[in-house]
Amino acid sequence: MPKPEKPLILVCNDDGIFSNGIKALAEVADEFGDVEIVAPDRQQSAVGHAITVATPLRARAFMIDNRFSGQAVSGTPADSIKLAHNQLLNRKPDLVVSGINHGSNAGINIIYSGTVSAATEGTILGYPSIAFSCTDFEEKADLTGCQEAARKVIGYVLNHGLPKGVTLNVNAPSGPLKGIKWARQANSRYIEEFEGRIDPHNRSYYWMTGKFQLLDDDDQNDISMIEKGYASVTPIQYDLTAYSLLNDLKDIQL
Repeated sequence: MPKPEKPLILVCNDDGIFSNGIKALAEVADEFGDVEIVAPDRQQSAVGHAITVATPLRARAFMIDNRFSGQAVSGTPADSIKLAHNQLLNRKPDLVVSGINHGSNAGINIIYSGTVSAATEGTILGYPSIAFSCTDFEEKADLTGCQEAARKVIGYVLNHGLPKGVTLNVNAPSGPLKGIKWARQANSRYIEEFEGRIDPHNRSYYWMTGKFQLLDDDDQNDISMIEKGYASVTPIQYDLTAYSLLNDLKDIQL
């Protein structure tokens, strides 16, 4: 009787294929199945769900740490998942995981994150998908707690699956794992400022800066859970329909 195949786990991120975070996530994924890494060939933070349509994509094969086979894609995180699904993998993945991102992707950051968008692209293509982020931006951040959270969440999803159209967004502080809490996405925003400057050719340019603003007044959201030292797990979906308003408007004739 043939030996059953191990689950194939596709690993992506937005910090680039050689980041410490993607290696840390691949190490955890390797405990559960066969690992293939397909990720951008450079830093792609905050590109959201952008895709490349006006230029060709290229993919180069690499060995990551002489352990994992990987392909570096000259596009965005969403491009990487699309190309892996359509061209680069010998078989379809059983799970898509994205991260570990250096920096939180809780609250409004979900909208901007390339790491989360790689996972939601996996969901769109029909695969159970999870995004993982650590609050610490440092390259050498202690990712052990986030790895432990990934171990628990990956095990859960491989055993139980996810509803159609749902992605899990996981955020954890750096350092040891205190625990894991289910949480909703925090209501939050950025208050941007743009510092104007003049270049040597007398042309204007601008640097964006800003402050993060939490707008929630309770502690059941992902940001509050992280601030308490827990990893947060938030089920998210790419269906942006405002169903409560749609229900109110359904009888109105325009």
